[in-house]
Amino acid sequence: MIGILLIILALFMAPPMVADLAVGNPDWQVFLAAGGVTLFAGVNLLLMNRAPGFTEITGRQAFLLTTSVWVVISFFGSLPLMFSELDLDFADAYFETMSGITTTGSTVIVGLDYAPPGILLWRAILQWLGGIGIIVMGVAILPILSVGGMQLVRTESSDLSEKILPRAAQIAGAIGMIYLTMTFACAALYWFAGMPPFEAAAHSMTTIATGGFSTRDASIGGFQNASIEWIAILFMIFGSLPFVLYIQVSNGKFGPLLRDSQVRWFLSIVILATFAILVWLIAEFDAPWLEAFRHSLFNTVAVITGTGYASANFGAWGTLPVALLFFLMCVGGCTGSTTGGIKVFRFTVLHVIAKNQFARLVRPHGVFIPSYNGRPLQEAASIAVMAFLFMFGLAFSIIALALSAMGLDYLTAMSGALTALANVGPGLGPIIGPAGSFASLPDGAKWLLSAAMLLGRLELLTVLILFTPAFWRS
Repeated sequence: MIGILLIILALFMAPPMVADLAVGNPDWQVFLAAGGVTLFAGVNLLLMNRAPGFTEITGRQAFLLTTSVWVVISFFGSLPLMFSELDLDFADAYFETMSGITTTGSTVIVGLDYAPPGILLWRAILQWLGGIGIIVMGVAILPILSVGGMQLVRTESSDLSEKILPRAAQIAGAIGMIYLTMTFACAALYWFAGMPPFEAAAHSMTTIATGGFSTRDASIGGFQNASIEWIAILFMIFGSLPFVLYIQVSNGKFGPLLRDSQVRWFLSIVILATFAILVWLIAEFDAPWLEAFRHSLFNTVAVITGTGYASANFGAWGTLPVALLFFLMCVGGCTGSTTGGIKVFRFTVLHVIAKNQFARLVRPHGVFIPSYNGRPLQEAASIAVMAFLFMFGLAFSIIALALSAMGLDYLTAMSGALTALANVGPGLGPIIGPAGSFASLPDGAKWLLSAAMLLGRLELLTVLILFTPAFWRS
């Protein structure tokens, strides 16, 4: 399976090679060589591990496969970055690739405005591939493994497979077509709004993947174009909603999308946070209300979806916006989308559990059955959600303390740990904020943050279970 994915990765190294070849940049040779090495490794793995017939993988193999795929692809994906004219060392190249494939969006590259087109396109492709990979993993793999309450998603997707499409493979194919269609639509709108064709293609891939890699150091704000920012807001929201529900929308049924509890929660949080920041900007800076609304909505959506684009340096907005955006980092979008974070569905489950607990306190002898999206909530799912939240908090604390021990200041360590675990991208403060980069961090911090990105993207438990001795016992 890893061999097949490496072959696909090698084929995707062709477009950046062509882009460099078209402008006469010598890095096309790097993509050719890296593609050849990746293809050779993929074909070898495929040929050496052929089986006479398809064999279903076990739960243990699924856990191991899920983690090893992201680690191995990040290694081969870093080869072009290491040997290009950027001349990144292994730590920087791996960090950048892991940030791309997990759609985090943190970067160590300074001077994107002058970077060769092949590298800019490769970064966008990594995030685009990571985005579709995350959706498939969220809909197909993690629910089966019952990670962090994701079995709730399995229930919904199995119902969908019965009502809409007969097989899970068809669901994956339909989601792929929707993902591709949204990417082309986003690119076309960016182009019509005034973005050059190459940058429109690159930004469309990182917008729908809610990744956030840009072709400019100033991100979307570098275009100074309100229309581009509104288009980005629209497609960041599209990327953060459950893609399984888009299948029903494509059949003309908007009801399930509008009735979904996590969709309602997500949009409500965005509206409330945007309003709070809007009032602050008008009160504190006397900003024009329309411009303040656009910037507050753009940066709220960019942070909560984990895209990490920036239309302005929100780190300079004062105390309330910085604190609010810090908390929004860990929220994330909906399950079955390209976003990271804790995910809204876990907050809805916690709300249901808390609501039931209050009801029991008022009526101790009453019988209350918690429900999620109109279905009874299984005890195993609620326990898994609480276990996930405990592990998220524990991992955040350990990573933040470790970064502090490496000499990072409080704000950089705290926001760096959270932005990596929640796959957001930029942190807070002058070093890793929206106007900075991760280039100046020590190599140890970059490796730790790379591991944190992987942990956050694979829902923590998928990775951590590999380090428990009981997992390896027969």
